[in-house]
Amino acid sequence: MNTYRYNAVVVGVLYIAATVAGVLSVVALSPVKDAADFLVAYAANDNRVIAGALLEITMAVAIAGIGFMIYPVLRKVNEGLALWYVGARLVESVMFIVGVICLLSVLSLSQELVTAVGPDASYFQSLGTVLLAARDWSAGMLSNVAGFGLSMLFFYYLLYRSRLVPRWLSGWGLVGAIPYIAAGILILFGEDTGTSFITLMYLPIAVNEMVLAVWLIVKGFNQPAIAALETG
Repeated sequence: MNTYRYNAVVVGVLYIAATVAGVLSVVALSPVKDAADFLVAYAANDNRVIAGALLEITMAVAIAGIGFMIYPVLRKVNEGLALWYVGARLVESVMFIVGVICLLSVLSLSQELVTAVGPDASYFQSLGTVLLAARDWSAGMLSNVAGFGLSMLFFYYLLYRSRLVPRWLSGWGLVGAIPYIAAGILILFGEDTGTSFITLMYLPIAVNEMVLAVWLIVKGFNQPAIAALETG
């Protein structure tokens, strides 16, 4: 019988890798993210911006990898929902890549600004604002709601139904996905992403993912549940 132990370990490691890369990217980009004269800040912190971009690419690759590595297991529960899950994770990953492209475009723009004067400088500022807005929509709002939020609903429903992990853990994920999606919708309507309220709405699913990652690495999938899927 295939126990899918390898899949469980890799998925757990990828969850941790995606989270660590995401947190480090925020740390790397924090000096430029909210700067009033952001183009000057980008030009002065080009190494930080590049490091942040590489970390976000790492996160995007890990996110896509989670979907592909767990699909062989989830498809035995419900192939249609498993495909939707992988698709949602790919959407999330692609949105992060689009955000990275916007980020690096702003960096290039900032370097051009160094030699620009007069009306050209104003043009660069306006274009940079548009690129950052596109980044916020893609890597932030759309990836959170259309990618991660929906994928979590599919994912934890399939885990809960199949008992591949303890139901307290998958049930926690299902419940935690709801405030996460609600937070994304609030941000779409203008709520500030940095408020304590939004952070609290993100917290349940964030903690759940790390508990799930450790569980998959240490325990793997529930073997009676795997046996039931293999024989069913």
